[in-house]
Amino acid sequence: MVEEVKWRKPSNSMLGVPVWSHAGIICTGETYKNVVKLTFAKGASLKDPSGLFNSSLEGNTRRAIDFHEGDKIDEKALKALIRAAVALNISVRADRSPRPLSEETKERLRSVGETGRQPEPSKSRLTIVSRLAAVQIADHRNRN
Repeated sequence: MVEEVKWRKPSNSMLGVPVWSHAGIICTGETYKNVVKLTFAKGASLKDPSGLFNSSLEGNTRRAIDFHEGDKIDEKALKALIRAAVALNISVRADRSPRPLSEETKERLRSVGETGRQPEPSKSRLTIVSRLAAVQIADHRNRN
C-alpha cells in the first residue's frame, strides 16, 4: 500500500488530498467541516456486506464512507473493504496487456539480481486508513 498526497491546490489550502493506492487508487481522504470522507475509486464494484458505504451511492464507479465526529469505526469491516479494493485493482491490472517496465522498476530488478534479495517492503498503511477519520476530525476541530 502506498500513501501519498496529490492534487495540491488553493481550494484545499495547498494541503492536497491523501491517496492510498496499490495497483491503482484504492481510496482518497477528504476533510470537510462536519465529516471526513473516504472515497473508494472503484467502490461500486465492491461488495459491502457490512454496509460501510453511506455516501456517493448513486454513481456507477465510486462509493464513499462519511465519518462524523463520534462515529465508531468498524476496523474489521474497513480492512476487509480495503483488501477487496486491492484484490479488484490487482485483478483488473492482471487482465490488461503488460506495460513496459519503468526505469525505476528495471533498476530495482537489477539491484535484486546484484544483492540476491528484494528491497525492504513498506509498512502496511491499513491501520492509518482505519484511523484517518478520527485524526482528521480532531485536526479540523483544532483549526477552527
